[in-house]
Amino acid sequence: MGESSVRRDAGAPGGPAAAGLWATLTDLVLPSACAGCGATGRALRRAVCADCAAALRALTPFATGPDPAPPGFPPCAALGPYAGVLRAALLDYKERGRRALARPLGLLLGDVIAAAAPAPAVVLVPVPSTPRAVRERQGDHLAALAGWAATRLRDAGVRTTLARPLAARSAADSTRLSAAGRMAEATAKFRLRARAADRLRDTPGTTILVDDIVTTGATLAVIAERLRAAGVAVTGAAVLAATLRRTPLSPERAGCANLLDTVLGTERDAGRNTG
Repeated sequence: MGESSVRRDAGAPGGPAAAGLWATLTDLVLPSACAGCGATGRALRRAVCADCAAALRALTPFATGPDPAPPGFPPCAALGPYAGVLRAALLDYKERGRRALARPLGLLLGDVIAAAAPAPAVVLVPVPSTPRAVRERQGDHLAALAGWAATRLRDAGVRTTLARPLAARSAADSTRLSAAGRMAEATAKFRLRARAADRLRDTPGTTILVDDIVTTGATLAVIAERLRAAGVAVTGAAVLAATLRRTPLSPERAGCANLLDTVLGTERDAGRNTG
């Protein structure tokens, strides 16, 4: 039986307790370099040393977005710039299979969502991975992050639903594409799952798109537009990192308690009324 496309999250994917125990034992029995700084010989907890863990915890979510933003790009909040410890940890997790990082990074992503869109109920829509990416990474790295983010939100008393209203077709590597090329690639890549979108439209909660990194903004823009066209009110997006070429909002805006409210203003309320 397949997994429901819109479901109440029952915990992080793969069994969080078992995964957490295995990650801890691996760090103890098979010590390796810290995912954040690369240092060896240090005690690790979930693949990072104490100094790098403190550096990650010290990051403050801020509102960010591409400049110029592609049409349809939603208001977006990030944990930090794609640099330093955060960049190193993301690369180790996403490209080198350091699965122990799913929990700490996912919990931090939950903090971004809580800061950006405080609400009694949220619906998280992770950007879908292509079948090829899932095979190569031996799992859906973003689904795992979203699962732990949902755990963080539930622990804070937020009713949280994970939704999968889109599927991704396999596509060429977009890392070397221009902004226009990424937009064209994203437009062809994502397919709306009509029945799942119908269920999402009827699911109560503030809808937040979830990704690991925002660069040109093409992926989030295309997904937001597809969902809006299906009648889903997308409030905004939350990511772990924003590339350095992104232009953060002013300090006054970035310091506000509700980051997405800063960007949306009254438009968010209008979106809810029409969604």
